[in-house]
Parts: sequence; structure tokens; C-alpha cells
Amino acid sequence: MILEETLINFFFNLKIVLIQIGKTHFDFVDEGFDVFAKRLKHYCKFEIQQIELPTKLKSTDVELIKKNEGEVLLKKISATDFLILLDENGKELHSKDFAEFIRKQSLHQSSLTFVIGGAYGFSKEVYARANAKLSLSKMTFSHQLIRLIFAEQLYRAFTIMKGEPYHHE
Repeated sequence: MILEETLINFFFNLKIVLIQIGKTHFDFVDEGFDVFAKRLKHYCKFEIQQIELPTKLKSTDVELIKKNEGEVLLKKISATDFLILLDENGKELHSKDFAEFIRKQSLHQSSLTFVIGGAYGFSKEVYARANAKLSLSKMTFSHQLIRLIFAEQLYRAFTIMKGEPYHHE
């Protein structure tokens, strides 16, 4: 009982920030995300930030889009933030391994910042700044859907760490 209370208090002090470039245009994604964001409040300090590019920075040039998004993103991140990119070329983890990743990082970090890139991914500068890259699947998903999928996987990770019955093998 004491160990469980210590674990709960330990993780509750962990801050997890999810940064998403661009807006979500699907109500069902917002609704599903809100369900898991509410559940996550029992395990950690969870917040979401959305970055919307100013109209003057919008372009049709893919490299320029990534550069502009990267510049805006890097201004929002402090030098001490542990930055994890959700990227198709990142390391793939099973849910239990993701839970272990969160647990290990929480031993050394008080805050974890995950970033969902825009439709074209990240700039070279953002990749250079990243501390880790994770992939949620070999399949490609809309960056809007990744928000919901990530929130569910983060919730699953905390239930795994606490030994709660949500995850089944």
C-alpha cells in the first residue's frame, strides 16, 4: 500500500506536455482525446499546446513549411525540456516498453515534452534538438489522429505501471 501511494505521488509530480502543430478538425478526435486527457490527470500533470502558424508563414514549399514550423516550435521549448518527437522514423515500442520508457525518464526528468509534427514532419533543426524519437506505428496516420492515439497510449502506460487492469496481454 505504501509503495503504491509512493508511486502515485511520484508520477503525479511528472509533467507531460504534448505539443501539436496545427489544429484538429474532427470533433470525434477532440472528444476521444478529452476522455484520455481527463483520465491522465489522475497520474500526471498533463497539458496540451497547439501551435498554429501565422498566415504570413504559410507556404506551399514543403521545406519552408517545416522550417517555419520548426522555428515556432523551438521558441516554445526551453533548453532544459526533454524533447521527444513522435515521428514515423522513431523507435517503435510495445505498450509495456513505452510504460518502461516513461518510468525511466521520470527518474531523471521532471517534465517530458512530446511533439506531434505537422503534415510534413520536422525540420533538421528540430531533429537536432530532440532527445528521443518514437514512432507509434509503421503505418502513417494523420497528425490529428496521432493526438488521440498518443493520449490513449500514455494512459495505457500509466495503468501498466500501476498494475491496473486496463491493459491485456
